[in-house]
Amino acid sequence: MNRRLGMAFALLAGAFSGGAAIAEGDPVSVTGEVIDTWCYFSGVMGGPEAVVGSAHHTCAMWCAAGGIPVGVLADDGTVYMVMKWQGDPAIADGTAMLDAQSHRITAKGTLYVRDGINYLMVAEIAADDGIVNRSHEDFGVVPPFAIPEL
Repeated sequence: MNRRLGMAFALLAGAFSGGAAIAEGDPVSVTGEVIDTWCYFSGVMGGPEAVVGSAHHTCAMWCAAGGIPVGVLADDGTVYMVMKWQGDPAIADGTAMLDAQSHRITAKGTLYVRDGINYLMVAEIAADDGIVNRSHEDFGVVPPFAIPEL
C-alpha cells in the first residue's frame, strides 16, 4: 500500500512540476533600434517604416513613459520585447529606457522564446550609436502633433 501511495505521489509531483520548471534562456547579442511596440505592431500611425527613427522619437518616448512595452527591432527584422534593462533591478518599464528610445544599440543579454514571442533580458548595452535612422526626412514627424508648439 505504501509503495502504491509513494508511486502515486511521485506521478502527481512530476505532473505538477512540469509547468513550474523555469525555462533556460540563450545568451544573445542583438543589434537594432529601440522601438515603441504599440505603434510598430498596430499600424495606428502608419506602416512599420514610418514609426521608427527620428520620425517617431517623441511618440515613442510618450508611449514608453505611459507603459507601452519597449522592444528592439533587430537588423534582421526580428522584434524582441525588452523585459529587463541593464542596471535596473526590477522588470523593465518604459521610464528606465527613455534615454534609449529610437537609438541604434547592441544589447547583450538572455533570450527567452515563448509562444512565438522573443523576450530579451538586457544585461549590457555594448554599443549605443544614438538616433541614426533619420526617418523624419521622409515621413515628417509621426504623429504630426508629436512636436508641441512653443
